[in-house]
Amino acid sequence: MTPTGRETGASLFTGRRVHQAYLPYDLPFAVRRFLRAWRPTIGLLVETELWPNPVAVARAEGVPMALVNARLSDRSLRKARRWAPLIRPALASLDLVLAQTDADARRLAQLGRHAVPVLGNLKFDVVAEPALEERGHRWRAAWLARSVGGLPRFCVLAASMREGEEALLLDAWAQHLQPPALASRFPPLLVIVPRHPQRFDEVAGLIEARGWKTARRSRLTDDESLDVQVLLGDSMGEMAAWYALADVAIIGGSLLPFGGQNLIEACAAGVPVIVGPHTFNFAEAAEQAIAADAAIRVPDASQAVGEALAIVLDAEQRQSMSDRALAFGGRHRGATARTMQALAPYLDRQSPSA
Repeated sequence: MTPTGRETGASLFTGRRVHQAYLPYDLPFAVRRFLRAWRPTIGLLVETELWPNPVAVARAEGVPMALVNARLSDRSLRKARRWAPLIRPALASLDLVLAQTDADARRLAQLGRHAVPVLGNLKFDVVAEPALEERGHRWRAAWLARSVGGLPRFCVLAASMREGEEALLLDAWAQHLQPPALASRFPPLLVIVPRHPQRFDEVAGLIEARGWKTARRSRLTDDESLDVQVLLGDSMGEMAAWYALADVAIIGGSLLPFGGQNLIEACAAGVPVIVGPHTFNFAEAAEQAIAADAAIRVPDASQAVGEALAIVLDAEQRQSMSDRALAFGGRHRGATARTMQALAPYLDRQSPSA
């Protein structure tokens, strides 16, 4: 429902039979006009996007609605209970609800939706675009392969950082690289990729204010050499390329209480993962990754940086975590096929207006 989402969708589906349209505001007359204009066979809501009026109007218009890859954290459950007169009827009106985990299904039951099938997390089935992976490999060749002072370079990726986290991370980075003995062992590259593009300039200012030699991805070519200490990832739709570049990833949204961003994509790329204390958006995936030794949990930004530097300095640990991350991602695939099978009876129908 944002310009950023629209641009990302356009880049992902260029040349394919996909039409984009903004979802209207949650007002009955707007939703009704939207449905009559597009005449959908089915409407799919994803994860937590349960909007009462689209569900109610779709039912009146004869359009089936499904909530797929559904997740509901304890915090979201508390919010939903405050809005129970709206949420409970909307949830009950859905033709199909498919949960990510048993815990999500149990919380949905507390809102009145019982016996919800648990099919796993669709994010485990995401496959990186080969062109993006190749771009990341070109970055490694151009930005990391060339040694600095005869020493190899490593890349620590701060992925999908949220407001307030970049400053904490930059201060921790300075703290850990302060001892000359450590700084002389290797010249690491810190890449910061903010979650929201409207904050690119703000984060650039944070980096420059701390005196780091820096560059912005938007002003670099893929094969351009790089001699900076901190790189700002101010581009959209390139996360797979950033993971192909990285030696270790610190997952944003987890250092402060935002609930954590997606760590699954990093694991699928074989990148060792570090998460902070706040991962309620991906609670089960985070715990499973930690149990599989594909990820490490830390209490704050300082320890996140410390663990990241320890991993890049320990080739054996880095390779072990990479192998375990790949195995972890592989074990949890298959939710897409199960979801499509559950949706098949609805997808085989003709649209209500056809």
